[in-house]
Amino acid sequence: MTDTLPHDAGLWRGVESGADDEEFLGLLRAGTALVEPVLREAVGRLHVSLASVCRYHLGWDGAPSVAGTGKRVRPVLALLSVRSAGAPERFAAVAGTAVELVHQLSLLHDDIMDGDTERRGRPTAWAHFGTGAAVLTGDALVVQAVATIFHARAPGASAATEELIGAVEQMVAGQAEDLALEHRSAHEVSVPRYVGMARGKTGALFGCAAALGAVLAEASPPVVRALRAAGSDLGVAFQILDDVLGLWGDGALTGKPVGTDLVRGKKTLPLVLAAGSDTADGRRLAALLGPAPLPPALVPEVMGLLDATRSRERAEEVAARHVASAMAALDAAELPTDVRQQWHSLIGGLSQRRS
Repeated sequence: MTDTLPHDAGLWRGVESGADDEEFLGLLRAGTALVEPVLREAVGRLHVSLASVCRYHLGWDGAPSVAGTGKRVRPVLALLSVRSAGAPERFAAVAGTAVELVHQLSLLHDDIMDGDTERRGRPTAWAHFGTGAAVLTGDALVVQAVATIFHARAPGASAATEELIGAVEQMVAGQAEDLALEHRSAHEVSVPRYVGMARGKTGALFGCAAALGAVLAEASPPVVRALRAAGSDLGVAFQILDDVLGLWGDGALTGKPVGTDLVRGKKTLPLVLAAGSDTADGRRLAALLGPAPLPPALVPEVMGLLDATRSRERAEEVAARHVASAMAALDAAELPTDVRQQWHSLIGGLSQRRS
């Protein structure tokens, strides 16, 4: 990758500079290649009307998305999970497909809950097919995700099913907290509460993806715990990066208009940090970001206050600490040198994403 975030220090300072871009891209290609055939089989088992919704949502049918169809990040975590356990890569196809199905269900439902009518440059599934069809498609995907693991020909299929169900429960709880925080004033939300929300909303599925392949292979409990912990912290950092991109990213690349989270009342980490900064600018921002939606006309002022309180840099520092925790967990797993390098390449590549 040649694109980097415009901030000079980068987002995740805890990752070594000079990440192997080719290895990162190769991991993305490998994860996609493993998962895509199994993912298509799962979609093909849906009712024909729901399969149409899903194919559109995944970018397989219809006009192409101007910002692409998104990276298969979670399947790559599943691939590295399997490699960390020294297991057959067919387990990665199963684990990666399951977590990707859950991820896609979360996107389908997120768009409805947030009222988003556009994703990556074209109408969202619910805007195109209707709310009922999108909700039902999401419901069907979570069933297929569980079935994919439950019926896997792997020694740890039963334990992996429990792992996936637990992650979905945590993800739903995190989503519920995210919605609840929209009705809170920014100064009422602490950093620990934000992190707890992000650990459920995004970290749960990242942690599951990082552990699931190893669980399927019946790897030792210490290895599974280390991989799960690493994925969870990586997910928190990934969510913080989403927050940053939502405020300072290029909308043409992210497929999401800048300022959308502000108007909706999302309590992203930069807002939480700014409101709690105990400065005049922070207090002004906290007064503006109450439980009511922010009028679009006030977005420029809020962005100025975020810059004045250095909320972007401070959010990046929090993300870096979670990446450092993820790397420490991987160190504890005592992974083979080549696999550890692949983890580094993945984390380094993700730190440079623009969309």
